[in-house]
Amino acid sequence: MLYDLIIIGGGPAGMTAGIFAGRQKLKTLLITKDFGGQMARKTVMIENYPGFEEISGQELIERFKKHLTRYQIEIVLDEVIKVEKIEGNFLVSTKGQKKFESKTVIVASGADPRPLKVKGEKEFLGKGVSYCPLCDGPLFSEKKVAVVGGGNAGFETAIFLARFAKKIYILEYSESPKADLENQERAKNTGKIEIICNAKVKEIRGEKFVNSVLYQDIKTGKDINLEVEGVFIEIGLQPATAFVKDLVDFNERSEILVESETMATKTPGLFAAGDCNVGPCKQIVTACGEGAKAAWAVYDYLKTQKLL
Repeated sequence: MLYDLIIIGGGPAGMTAGIFAGRQKLKTLLITKDFGGQMARKTVMIENYPGFEEISGQELIERFKKHLTRYQIEIVLDEVIKVEKIEGNFLVSTKGQKKFESKTVIVASGADPRPLKVKGEKEFLGKGVSYCPLCDGPLFSEKKVAVVGGGNAGFETAIFLARFAKKIYILEYSESPKADLENQERAKNTGKIEIICNAKVKEIRGEKFVNSVLYQDIKTGKDINLEVEGVFIEIGLQPATAFVKDLVDFNERSEILVESETMATKTPGLFAAGDCNVGPCKQIVTACGEGAKAAWAVYDYLKTQKLL
């Protein structure tokens, strides 16, 4: 079967692209490991998506899915491992050993949590080290935990963990937190969160489970062993883009380079949208906008190339 469009990813960019493609009645397949992208990891209420003063990530995901499934979009739960361009069309291969052919592709694969790459991180994954506070937060009831990263994601994680943990330390490499002042004020109001700046994490320690994190005070050079039972890593994201490495250009952070008006890559018929793309503003609303632009550009491309 030849599709007009295959969308890779079920986050806000991918689902929005699916909605727009459905409205244009394109024969569309959406392939995703799961739905939600980074929305699924949101630990506090989302307050900057237009039309909702407050809404949880999970609730917003369900609203997106409900809207998407109004249209005749085929959905496959699988992981894409390779995209090739063969004789003018795209061949998409999945981890489940399936192959799909399409005239166009939108990559909306988002990004994965960036690892710290310190000793003990891999060893204690699932044994105190976590990248998903929504999944693991309740396991740390009345315990001390550390959150590595002083941006909005780190502060939102700490605020969420304050529901369970008795003490939360935010470890920030810079001299001051990067989070919005509103999030900083909320963290202060919990009475449970302590911010430690100029902290370079060197090692996560433990026996069977995490029992401390070793960091260096950058100003003094002194190593400090902080006793905690959990470490949540929130130092940013890395794009999930390896499967298109032969078809697109990347910047130094492995983000896909696109034309800003159409979200087109260097390969005709291949578009990209959302957190996998170049750009500093990784927000739900911008991912949706890029998904809409990419789907519209796909429709225009198919019409121009007389492929519809």
